[in-house]
Amino acid sequence: MKKIPAAIVGPGNIGTDLMFKLLRSELIEPRYMVGVDPDSAGLKLAREHGLEASHEGVDWLLSRDELPGIVFEATSAYVHVRNAPRYKKAGIFAVDLTPAARGPYVVPPVNLLEHIDEMNVNMVTCGGQATIPMVHAVSRVVGPLEYAEIVATVSSASAGPGTRNNIDEFTRTTSKAVEVLGGAKRGKAIIILNPADPPLMMRDTIFCQIPDDADHEKISKSIHDMVAEVQTYVPGYSLRAEPQFDVTDNGIARVATFIEVRGAGDFLPPFAGNLDIMTAAAAKVGNEIARHLLDRAESPAGEN
Repeated sequence: MKKIPAAIVGPGNIGTDLMFKLLRSELIEPRYMVGVDPDSAGLKLAREHGLEASHEGVDWLLSRDELPGIVFEATSAYVHVRNAPRYKKAGIFAVDLTPAARGPYVVPPVNLLEHIDEMNVNMVTCGGQATIPMVHAVSRVVGPLEYAEIVATVSSASAGPGTRNNIDEFTRTTSKAVEVLGGAKRGKAIIILNPADPPLMMRDTIFCQIPDDADHEKISKSIHDMVAEVQTYVPGYSLRAEPQFDVTDNGIARVATFIEVRGAGDFLPPFAGNLDIMTAAAAKVGNEIARHLLDRAESPAGEN
């Protein structure tokens, strides 16, 4: 079967884990791994798995005789802001795993195919990928939410330089995506790096303000259905407890959802579920873009 060639820019934890997921793809051929450090362990590992790898950055990538059809950017927000126009000019579809948000947000169980023709799509953040499905599960039952808040707790050991350097971008991008995709009029995001040793799994808490007369059974069913949908590409995604309904001291009705994300262990340890859900979501989106590109190439219009 014909595959779409792809590049991964950023050979760190996320880029390397993504490489292993893409190596299993029936639609994508991971061909290039790009970084800036000649001693990068990720570049070395990529070469060992048959990819062309270079520390000469995006300049090197864009000078290849055959350009990739898709590029997965796993660097940092400021780097993607600089690179995004270059990918677009070269006609390369970009899947952005940074909080740069140069293109529309995509969370697979919420809007997987909505922006399939966009040259640049943004994967929000690890916290966004884990929690926005839960916010959306509530809003699709009760309508727009007045307020939703997510608290993402991740192991400090899983947070590399990219995560640590993008904390502000994380909170801004995730908060905005909670509104745009989750369906909240006002969203808030908090990230906690837990230094516990041995490291803990990613755990997230999601609070959604709901109408006083909201149907609790319908909300609970929607949440369980959404968990099952996320599990189709992140098997380690689970509820830690049943959704909790209560009323705050100031009379606001809300539902709280508690989830855990256990990583698949492709490259990263299972406790790094925050990174695993990001790479799994990016691979799922990338596969749909590849399918779209292949279908377009095979159609009569694609031959002209």
